[in-house]
Amino acid sequence: MGVKFKDITTPEPITMEHLKGKILTVDASNLIYKFLTTMRQADGTPLKDSEGNITSHLSGIFFQTTTLISKQVKPIYVFDGKAPELKSKTQQERIEVKKESEKKYQEAIESGDLETARKYASRTVHLNREIIESSKKLLELMGLPYVQAKTEGEAQASYMVSQNDAWAVVSQDYDCLQFGATRMLKNFKLSASSKNMEIISLQKTLDDLQLTRQQMVDVAMLVGTDFNDGVYGIGPKKGIKLIQKYGTLEVALEKLDKTIEVDPNEIREIFLNPDVITDYNIKFTAPKKDRLIDFLCGDHDFGEERTIAAIDKLKKETGQTSLNQWF
Repeated sequence: MGVKFKDITTPEPITMEHLKGKILTVDASNLIYKFLTTMRQADGTPLKDSEGNITSHLSGIFFQTTTLISKQVKPIYVFDGKAPELKSKTQQERIEVKKESEKKYQEAIESGDLETARKYASRTVHLNREIIESSKKLLELMGLPYVQAKTEGEAQASYMVSQNDAWAVVSQDYDCLQFGATRMLKNFKLSASSKNMEIISLQKTLDDLQLTRQQMVDVAMLVGTDFNDGVYGIGPKKGIKLIQKYGTLEVALEKLDKTIEVDPNEIREIFLNPDVITDYNIKFTAPKKDRLIDFLCGDHDFGEERTIAAIDKLKKETGQTSLNQWF
């Protein structure tokens, strides 16, 4: 899941109160994965309606987003497009992990070990078209904007932050920094008392590391990204020293007498000049109450009383608000 840059960044704590009045871009895939992983029954199966349709993601998006907006924080969800070809190896490795986890999940179910079953069930999560399309439909009915990225959702979300169309990108992946997000919000939680939420500044990170953004991307390639394996034995701290000393990845590789399996310029292009949508239209509107009730309660068996209360809360906080008021 992106570059392992945890040890070389200097995040600062931040509270929900500080985010009041801010617009955030949200990596929709990461958030939906989180809902599908955590919102499960005792045996690890996701929440479902009477027709067998998975509803964990709908419950998470609807109730948690409503709570978020009640705190005067507005999200823009960004969905993944087609991943670059260079990511195919990473994607295949993830598929194999899910297959192995599915096998261990079935074994645990057969043996009656629900704790182990739940652990492995969370590792089998995958996003299918139905989950993505139902998520988009829910957002539309809630009056919330989303953007369909051409390629990596993180790239699109980061671009929108770099253009000041949002204050920060919500993600756990440090790739957002390589993609140019000026601010990255980690460990995002709706609880105002959360002590683990952190903000990372791109400029502060570059200043602290004494690197340019391109050099940071070069460090990432030495360590390994979703698009290349990196150089064995080189972690972030060693990678930084090498790029600080030699200036570029090519010179560092020459001095080390090492190579990477792809053209570095291809990866630089992905991070530094990603293929993004620039003419997106961001508009927050009032929720469509009756259609929301039909969709959630009629189609997916949500409790009507709780759903209507959440819709009324959402309706109170949203409407034809000027985007400029949210910066």
